[in-house]
Amino acid sequence: MPVAEQDNVQRVRTQDPQTVDSRSSEGHPQRRWIVAVVAFLIVAAVVISGIVPRVRARATLRTETNQLAVPAVLVVQPKRAAAGQEIILPANVQAFKDAPIYARTNGYLKRWYVDIGGRVKVGQLLAEIDTPEVVQQLQQARADLATAEANVRLSEITANRYQGLLKTDSVSQQDSDNATSDYAAKKAIVQSSEANVHRLQDLQSFQKIYAPFDGVITQRNTDIGQLIDSGSSGGAKAELFHMAAPDPLRVYVSVPQVYSQLTKPGLKADLTLSEFPGRHFEGTLVRTADSIDQTTRTLLVEIQVHNPTGELLTGAYAELHLKLPGNLSTFTVPVNTLLFRSEGLRVVSVKDNKAALLPVTLGRDFGTEVEVLTGLNGDEQLIVNPPDSIVSGQPVRLAQSGANQAGGGL
Repeated sequence: MPVAEQDNVQRVRTQDPQTVDSRSSEGHPQRRWIVAVVAFLIVAAVVISGIVPRVRARATLRTETNQLAVPAVLVVQPKRAAAGQEIILPANVQAFKDAPIYARTNGYLKRWYVDIGGRVKVGQLLAEIDTPEVVQQLQQARADLATAEANVRLSEITANRYQGLLKTDSVSQQDSDNATSDYAAKKAIVQSSEANVHRLQDLQSFQKIYAPFDGVITQRNTDIGQLIDSGSSGGAKAELFHMAAPDPLRVYVSVPQVYSQLTKPGLKADLTLSEFPGRHFEGTLVRTADSIDQTTRTLLVEIQVHNPTGELLTGAYAELHLKLPGNLSTFTVPVNTLLFRSEGLRVVSVKDNKAALLPVTLGRDFGTEVEVLTGLNGDEQLIVNPPDSIVSGQPVRLAQSGANQAGGGL
């Protein structure tokens, strides 16, 4: 090795150790700063990775909670009723004449001549009553009348005789007046006896019961030998027969108040009965009660239907198809849109995502739907199955169309 190189190596080896340490310590602060930054970044990444999902989850939960706080509702629109003006109402079929037949005298039923279902003419004999007591009373009354007539004849002769004697002053005026007054009193007794005889004769005539009009016997409530009490002595009178005249028929119908101004005499109507499928019996509206019933808010009307063959039975239930004039605008809504409140019937509409309670007046009931007469204009969105707690102004959100649930129950 050359001498110069050896000298260099020797210088390096013989350098001061403090100089070497000072040079190495100059790079340590920079290294520690880098380590601290890396550590901070790692800690920040760990913290952020744990907090951010929680913040997002809370925001999502808050959004979902706010959405769920506003109830989702299904809505339907009311359907305008058909343009036809025929309304179908329940009807009661009654006989044009209907009367119970009672006895007017006491006794025992001797015989009856017509049973239920029998058609009779006016004046036809229905039954006979045996009245032995009335017969005896009539005989006694006739004997009393004969006695009164004999007395009045004697009194008349005496009065005439006294009138003649008075002219010759053979009797006093007082005696003549007494005879005349006695004659007048005896005449009154005769008239009273005659009236009693006529009364008993009438009672005796009541032993035969006749039909008061043409019709059919619908009930027979007596039989041979039964005691008949007319009720004149304070006892309970019994109905012997019941009669009805089935041609024409009276059909009574209660028309809702909203149709009352359109229901006038002369309107045509058809009667349908379940026992006559496919058949319509024509009738005419003849009169109305001209008064609204305060309980049902309906107008009672009478329809007359001809029934010459008697195939329509009195007391039957029927449906009346009443043809009304004019054009009354009504709507039909599902029954599960109705809300029953203490203040009255309501439906709930949605406008600007807020609920509004609307009062309505119902008409006919079609089962799954009902007719609304007043309270709607046709463009409302009605909530299906509204909750009982809903109030006007409450926020709601539309879920989907309720057309598929329009016929559901409440």
